[in-house]
Amino acid sequence: MIMSELYGSMVFDDRAMAKRLPKETYRELKRCCEQDLPLSLDTANIIANAMKDWAVEKGVTHFTHWFQPLTGITAEKHDSFIAPTKSGGVIMELSGKELIKGEPDASSFPNGGLRSTFEARGYTAWDPTSYAFIKDGILCIPTAFCSYRGDALDKKTPLLRSMEAVNKQGLRLLHLFGRKTERLNMTVGPEQEYFLVDTAAFNKRKDLFYTGRTLFGARPPKGQELEDHYFGAIKPRVVKYMKELDEELWKLGILAKTKHNEVAPAQHEFAPIYTTVNVASDQNQLTMEMMKKVAAKHGMTCLLHEKPFDGVNGSGKHNNWSLCTNFGHNLFEPGHSPQDNAQFLLIVAAVIAAVDEHQDLLRISVASPGNDHRLGANEAPPAIVSVFLGEEITGILQAIADGREYSRRAGCDVKIGVHVLPKFSMDSSDRNRTSPFAFTGNKFEFRMPGSAQSITTVNVVLNTIMAEQFEKFSDELEKAEDFNQGITDIIRRVMNEHGRIIFNGNNYSEDWVKEAKRRGLLNLPTTIDALPYITSEKNIKLFESQGVFTEAELRSRQEIYVENYCRLLHIEAMTMLDMANMEIIPAAIKYKGAVAKVAKNCLAASVPADDEKEIASKLASLIHSAREAVLSLEKAVDTARALGDNIKGGECYRDNVIPAMAALRKVCDEMELNMAKEYYPMPTYGDLLFSVH
Repeated sequence: MIMSELYGSMVFDDRAMAKRLPKETYRELKRCCEQDLPLSLDTANIIANAMKDWAVEKGVTHFTHWFQPLTGITAEKHDSFIAPTKSGGVIMELSGKELIKGEPDASSFPNGGLRSTFEARGYTAWDPTSYAFIKDGILCIPTAFCSYRGDALDKKTPLLRSMEAVNKQGLRLLHLFGRKTERLNMTVGPEQEYFLVDTAAFNKRKDLFYTGRTLFGARPPKGQELEDHYFGAIKPRVVKYMKELDEELWKLGILAKTKHNEVAPAQHEFAPIYTTVNVASDQNQLTMEMMKKVAAKHGMTCLLHEKPFDGVNGSGKHNNWSLCTNFGHNLFEPGHSPQDNAQFLLIVAAVIAAVDEHQDLLRISVASPGNDHRLGANEAPPAIVSVFLGEEITGILQAIADGREYSRRAGCDVKIGVHVLPKFSMDSSDRNRTSPFAFTGNKFEFRMPGSAQSITTVNVVLNTIMAEQFEKFSDELEKAEDFNQGITDIIRRVMNEHGRIIFNGNNYSEDWVKEAKRRGLLNLPTTIDALPYITSEKNIKLFESQGVFTEAELRSRQEIYVENYCRLLHIEAMTMLDMANMEIIPAAIKYKGAVAKVAKNCLAASVPADDEKEIASKLASLIHSAREAVLSLEKAVDTARALGDNIKGGECYRDNVIPAMAALRKVCDEMELNMAKEYYPMPTYGDLLFSVH
């Protein structure tokens, strides 16, 4: 199949709708999507019938309202198109009512107290701004998910609310500049990192199977020290996987663009072309699901955990973020003379103020037990939020704050020193890989999100905090006697009050941790450190004022996230105990017995057995230490469980369970290095990281 026929072939997109819908219906749908207006039932009936006909022609018999509950993954309930006729036969139909609204059980999903078990009714509502698609022979209709009383129980609803907020306040600001923009959209391109391991090896590791990461494992002789995997030649088996993944994603209308080897062995990256944040969020959920499915077909398992292997790079999901008008103008495009681009400088000032005022929310938006292991380790940014702007833009803003003229950096070409190679212009800023929030030319790259996380929460926060700043700036400028002076005053105030968040240096440096503390920036190293901030008075006011979350919805999410933190760590701890007690310690005892038997035979034959005795003695000591570590972990888990899945329980997991897990791992990893390979009961790091050829 040629690309033009393959791309979007499983999506009821603009091409399909323009072809199958009456012109008036198509125009009405586009108008409602662009102006945030509800569709009439008559229009929905026409669209539903056309959508059903399109799907049936492709062999589809069932449809589902595809939604994103607060589990972090997607959910679906399948219903057939079949409807009975009076003559006893059946017809295939999909009504506008069925398209617009569904009624799944709302009590069995995480709800944080918004629903009781006996209050089961919930609603799914069609999101016409995200195209329906066919997956696994099912017509999937993207929907929002809410409770009987309208409380948001999903990821999509707050995102749609936040999109309306940033559009409303952003248009206010742009209209002051005389722009006749009708809509402001956030566009996102999420880079997705992941690992591929051989499924046969994966299936022999309980830790990978139950938790997605290795809880035990000594480092292999070779890791990523030689930096030979990054952008290296892709292995044939992985090439075949990537080719099929691209094709499956293209069918779903996902603009799969870039693929390459990442830094760690067995690590890779996928990146799509930018699209509006609502669609990008839906497509990233689909991408993660498809990555796993396609990997299984190739005898591999795709690991999306943020830190599946200790001692090598973790996997992130870089959220490349920009704001664009419906006319295609990127608000983060500095132009050839950024010092003369007042609108650009004001928008950047809004970013600076938003990030500084809401460091806590940005940290919360990427908080998970898995990401706690990744942040600040092996290429990931630290848990301290800061903004990288580069020398030129920082210099311009600082000059405005100081009330002086900016001395523009002379434009120059990059000269490589080989005459046959072309010269090209130097960008206005470098790329800072250590920064959590870096300006990279015409966008900001938020590098803190973890690879397994939905990008919705991150972008809900970004939309909302920008809407707040746009509202503040608009209020000030609408009252200003002199518009240009008003812009200058805002930028000067922002730099004086929030300039502390700008850091253009090395975020990996220990000196930066000390400097950040001196500046008064937040350092929230773990998820349980960050989660109490969700319901601060400042954050409740922010989300309620922008119409994104009610206080009850915020408190529900705090409860869900805390429960999730405790439960995930409990599963990890129990898995460790299972593996240590049932696999690793018995294997060490068996090997110790074998070595002791050899020593005994040597002595019986009057052969020196000092080395064998020393090995057996060391193993005996390690086994004893492992048993003590097991008992300590069991005690810590019991204490944490008794406290409950709440903040106190989470603090106990952080302070007691995690250190006990680390102690057990340390001694078990040492046993691995002192045990013959045939006795070790599971694939090693070397087996896993270098298993795919």
